[in-house]
This record gives sequence, structure tokens and C-alpha cells, in this order.
Amino acid sequence: MSANQQTWFGQPRGLTVLFLTEMWEQFSYYGMRALLVYYMTKQLLIAQEKASLIYGTYTALAYFTPIFGGIIADRWLGKRRAVIIGGGIMAAGHFMMTFEPLFYFALATIALGNGLFLPSLPSQIDGLYLPADPRRGWAYNLYYVGINIGGFLAPLICGTLGEFYGWHWGFGAAGLGMLTGLVIYILGGKHLPEQVRVGENLRLRSRAPAASLRSTFVLLFGVGVAVTVFRGAYEQVGNTVALWADVGINRTNAAMSIPMTWFQALNPLLVIIMTPLLLARWRRGADAGRAHFSMRKMAFGALLVAAAYLLLATVAFAAGTGRAGWMWLVLFFVIFTLGELYILPTGLGLFARLAPIGFGATTVAAWFLAIFSGSLTAGAVGTLWGRIGHPQFFAVLAVMAAIAAAMLLMLDGAIRRIEAARASETTLLSEINPELV
Repeated sequence: MSANQQTWFGQPRGLTVLFLTEMWEQFSYYGMRALLVYYMTKQLLIAQEKASLIYGTYTALAYFTPIFGGIIADRWLGKRRAVIIGGGIMAAGHFMMTFEPLFYFALATIALGNGLFLPSLPSQIDGLYLPADPRRGWAYNLYYVGINIGGFLAPLICGTLGEFYGWHWGFGAAGLGMLTGLVIYILGGKHLPEQVRVGENLRLRSRAPAASLRSTFVLLFGVGVAVTVFRGAYEQVGNTVALWADVGINRTNAAMSIPMTWFQALNPLLVIIMTPLLLARWRRGADAGRAHFSMRKMAFGALLVAAAYLLLATVAFAAGTGRAGWMWLVLFFVIFTLGELYILPTGLGLFARLAPIGFGATTVAAWFLAIFSGSLTAGAVGTLWGRIGHPQFFAVLAVMAAIAAAMLLMLDGAIRRIEAARASETTLLSEINPELV
């Protein structure tokens, strides 16, 4: 808790350490992923169908292994060791990608390292703040900016190196990015929360009331189901929305024809631009004593995404067999990204805050399991693209996001009671022994 006394940019210094660590990890992950399909089809000469299957399996595993990594971190390794070991394994996997015979082994290595790293890093954010600190609620939005900066830079740097100078240069840059994140994490360790001893962690787990654990995980399961429905619509932005940018948008203006891939860069760029404005608004609300409840924020975000898809449905219907103006797609991304900032960072923070003592990494891993199931749902929903008209398809996505909002609102009261109970429990433990929180 001493990190609260030293701040950078008005936040505990540990948040900057975690922010930069995650930024470089995402740089390595998205940098490698940007090259993966091209590498398989152009260099390894793998057929497109098989390459797509390998790509889908790898990305799914990247969000499935964290559930096991979270359990290992909570029960045996501890969060810090899990981050360092997982990051080291991932870096080794990226460097192994530079050797063609190690291709499949390298992918498996990265997925395994990601399982240890991914849930253990964000689950440390809550320990930087006192339970009543209003900054605690939006810390995950700042963390989310790090994810998007890494995702924005990765294709530009790793993709350019791989495409123009050789695949091994791109994969090597991804590995160096992961190592950079690890160095930042290790050097900044003094600004992070005190590490709970694994033995103490297990003792606290054994003392947690079974009924309390059950009710918490049942509620989080309900949130996970709602997020799965939401991501079934949300994940279309990189799939069917990208296809519509090619066939349904007039991308020609007076100066040039806009590349369709540029629209995909709008989302992370808007996250970076809009987050400070949104945080300033929430800070003013906190100073004025206005409460921001997690479920209501998430539901509002889902409704904004529903409105964005409803806009596309209307524009596609009005365009008919023609093409819509490209500014409509830009407006879609503005509304879509604003909704994303209300729901996704808030959801990650909710899972971290509601984690029972001794289950921090495991509970955060459950959030990534919802991303895994949501990605599979999005793949199934995407098969409707060629079966129904584009306006009807976008309307279906709007309905899905609205259903997710209704599900989240139904959980509002119960989640608030659990949040209050967990805050009281954390305050009591911090008074007894600050190292336990």
C-alpha cells in the first residue's frame, strides 16, 4: 500500500510499471499474430484452410490457458513469479518462431507462457489502491490504453520488418518487445504490491466461507455469460465489419483510395484518444459524489455498441446495392469504441475486485475464459454473413448487444452487494496485515 504515497501522473507508480509491461507484452503478441497467417501461407506454404485452422486454434488457446495459469499462480507460484516465468517462456517462443522446424512447438510455447502471464499481471492492479480510493475504478481503463498502444504499434513495426526485411526480423522484434516488458516489470518491482506468500495464500483460501465463494463465482459466471453474448457481436469488428468495409463502403475521396485495413487501426487509436477524456469525466463525477456502478457502466457500454451496429444496419439499408460513404464507418467506430471503453476495462476490473482472497489470478483468468467463449460465439454468428442481408445481419448484432445489456442490468443489485462485502473484507485485512491485500 506504500505505493499510494508515490505517484506518476496522479496514479500509483506501480500502475505505470504494469501499464508498460502489458504494452510490450501486447506488442509481442499482436506483432507475431500480424505475421502468422502470411508466414504460414507464403513461407511455410501451408494451405489457406489449414493455416486458418491453425490460426484459430492458437488464438483460442491464448485465452484458454490462462484459467490453468491463474490456478498455478494462486496455488504454487505467486503472481510475480508467474509473470516472470510466463513472460520468459513467451519470449523464448517468439525467438523460436525464427526457426521454421520449431514452428508448432513455438506456438505451443507462446500459448503456455501466456497462460501464466495474462491473469497474473492485471490481478496486481487492485493492490495498488485502498478500497475506498475512487481511482481504483478507472485504473483498468488506463491499463487498457497500454493494451491498445501495443496493439497499434505491433503491426506497424513487426509487420513492416517481417514483410520487407524477412520473417525472422519481425518475430525477433516481437521477442525483444516481450523481453523489454519483463525488464520493466523486474526493475519496477519495488513499486508493486507486496507479494503474498503462497502458504499464506492457501491459508486464506481455506478460511473463505464456501457459501461466499459459491455466490461470488455464480454471479461472475452470470457476468461471463452476458460478456460472451456481447463479444459475439463485438468481435465482428475484425471479421464481418472488415468485410463490409471492402464491399459496402465507398473508400475513394478527392485525394486517394483509403486502404480498407486503415479502418481497423481506428479502434486502438480512438481508445488512446478517448480514454483521457472519459477518465476526466468520471473524475469530475467522483469529485461531485456521483457513484459509478460497474453493472450500469457495462450495460451502458453494451447499449452504445448496440447503437453503433444499429447505425450500420440503417446505413447499409439506405445504401441498398450501392456503397455508403466512408465517414459512416468512422462514426461507427467512434460510437463503438466509446461503448467498448465502458464495458471491457470495467469488466476486467470487476473480476479483479470481486476475487476472493487467495483467488486473485484464478478469478481474473475467468474473465479471459469469457473472451475465449465469446470469440467462439462470434465465429458461429459470423457464418450468418453470407446467408442474410447486411442490414439484417447488423440488426442481429445490435439485438445481441442489447440483450447483453439487459443481462448485465439484471445482475446490478447482487453485484453491488458482493462488491461492498469484498471492500469491507479487504479493508479489515489491510488493517490486520497490509501484505495480505
